Amino acid sequence: MSTTTLLGALLPAVPLVAGLLGLLLPPAPRAADQTRTGDQTRPAGDRARRVAIALGVAGSAGALALAVALLVTLDRPAEASTTWVDLGGLTVSLGVRLDSAAALVAVAVAAVALAVQVYSIGYLRRGPHDDVDTDHRYPPYAAQISLFTAAMLLVVVAGDLILLLVGWEVMGICSYLLIAHDRRLPEAPAAAMKAFLVTRVGDVGFLLGIALLGVSAGSFRIADVLAHDHAAGTLTAACLLLLAGVAGKSAQFPLHTWLPDAMAGPTPISALIHAATMVAAGVYAVTRLYPLFAATPVALAVLGVMASVTLLLGAFAATAQDDLKRVLAWSTVSQIGYMTGALAVGSTPAALFHLLTHAAFKALLFLAAGVVIHAVGTTLMSRMGGLRRSMPVTFWCTVIGLGALAGVPPLSGFWSKDGVLTVAQEAALHGAGPAPTWVGWLVWLAGLVGVAVTAWYATRLLLRTFLGEARMPLAHPHDPPAVMRWPLLLLAVPAALLGLAGFDWAFARRLLLTPTASEPAGEHLLIHVGPELLLPLALLAAGAGLAWLRWRRDPAADPAAALGPLRPVFAAAFRLDDVQRALVVRPTKALARAARTADEVVVDGAVEGSGRAALGLGGGLAALHRAALPRAAVGVLAGALLIGLAAVLIGVSA
Repeated sequence: MSTTTLLGALLPAVPLVAGLLGLLLPPAPRAADQTRTGDQTRPAGDRARRVAIALGVAGSAGALALAVALLVTLDRPAEASTTWVDLGGLTVSLGVRLDSAAALVAVAVAAVALAVQVYSIGYLRRGPHDDVDTDHRYPPYAAQISLFTAAMLLVVVAGDLILLLVGWEVMGICSYLLIAHDRRLPEAPAAAMKAFLVTRVGDVGFLLGIALLGVSAGSFRIADVLAHDHAAGTLTAACLLLLAGVAGKSAQFPLHTWLPDAMAGPTPISALIHAATMVAAGVYAVTRLYPLFAATPVALAVLGVMASVTLLLGAFAATAQDDLKRVLAWSTVSQIGYMTGALAVGSTPAALFHLLTHAAFKALLFLAAGVVIHAVGTTLMSRMGGLRRSMPVTFWCTVIGLGALAGVPPLSGFWSKDGVLTVAQEAALHGAGPAPTWVGWLVWLAGLVGVAVTAWYATRLLLRTFLGEARMPLAHPHDPPAVMRWPLLLLAVPAALLGLAGFDWAFARRLLLTPTASEPAGEHLLIHVGPELLLPLALLAAGAGLAWLRWRRDPAADPAAALGPLRPVFAAAFRLDDVQRALVVRPTKALARAARTADEVVVDGAVEGSGRAALGLGGGLAALHRAALPRAAVGVLAGALLIGLAAVLIGVSA
């Protein structure tokens, strides 16, 4: 095993070990169980918390160091594997498959995980005036973040589809546990269960797609699967099944409904799972297997429709939310639609570029939102306002994050979103890429509309939260302590500047599936400077300007009032949750009730009825045995007579 492949193998192993050790720590006792030491009251589990912090930060920092070392040392794709299981010629291997794109994504995952681990130290700390102990379960919380990080990194470096599936599923269970961390909130366990069940629906398809590819190729090793000449029908079916898993994990239509509800979890978890890593896992999985999708126009067409619908659905739903975190959640749904749209029109570099910039600016936005929520004690923008003066650091970090989200030049989101729009325009106008031309038109037009709508709701969020007058009496809102401030400041750097890396052809080359030795051609560049930038900029200005003019007219009013009768429809996300409940949840519950009734009445009735019949027969026989002597004698004689009669009849017939 070379140094490069050793780094790749250690990448998920380091946070995995930290997570497993963290699970051995006891949760700290609640406030009622605290013990007094001298003049101060200290939790008896302070030591466990300190160890959990050390393990969590060390695991994420170690993973980040390994990812950076891998990025620096990896000069060409590398792979190493060993056979794990051989089932009648169908092999499953343990190994890594490394390239520059995997290294870049690993750096993004580890960096966000480290920021979340450090930020959580302050976010989940119990203050001296808190009535409820908010961090008595900090050790398992930190351990689960480490396990989640390990699972995502395993997805990034896995060289075998079964190994990728293991990381994929571990991410699912960790997200369930982390969303439900604060069990004082009744909506948190319900949101965790919804996220688990909805993503499991997609994961069934993902598992079947992997099974089809593995059986067809005779191996689950990704290199073997990509090299095999699959039958057209098998390949189409497998890719469509894989897209079901992508829709679930990346919150794409129609399996997107779990993501906004998952905001019931702690805000750092929203930054980790639902902004930067887990929801990007589906996009990354498609890039790993993209040669298969490129050979399947039907799958790309389905992906393009799914991306366009999701992009607009998420953007319009974000315009009418009052909950700060739900605005960002619907924004995530929409932005992932840009990534899947880039894949649909044939550009993995554009998709990965937006994945990287989105990881930076959306993690920054969620952590900044956590600071605001921590300071004011509410997630509702209608109860905020006027925070710019008292929280200047948080304000400017939010400005950078929202600017990158909306696509304000020269921030990172402007360049990566432009890359998606440019490749979609090429596919629409010139038929470039493997997808049908109409898919290019669909993605391009949806992306342009999304630019204006995103600028509108990003401007509304900034105005409602930080500008104007305060709409509720607040104690003393202020910027966060250093342990929460530094993650914001460090994430603000890539959120602002990462897009400029797209001008470097070496960076663009790292995001290509098949890197070239020389400078890439124009169609492989990540950034395109030309007249095509004018239309997105005009739409950006129009969206932001409309929100600002509406607010300027009445700073106390919500710009969303301009939506009129559409506002409740957008706030309910077109009531697709109700549709899902009517078409899936209620029939499933009715079927479950019918199955339970059949089990209790038919199956249990037959079993219990046979038992009662046997009991009754035994009781009758017992009554005969307890009969008086004359009756018993009559019974014996009658039995003897019957036996004799039977013997005579048998003899006559013989």
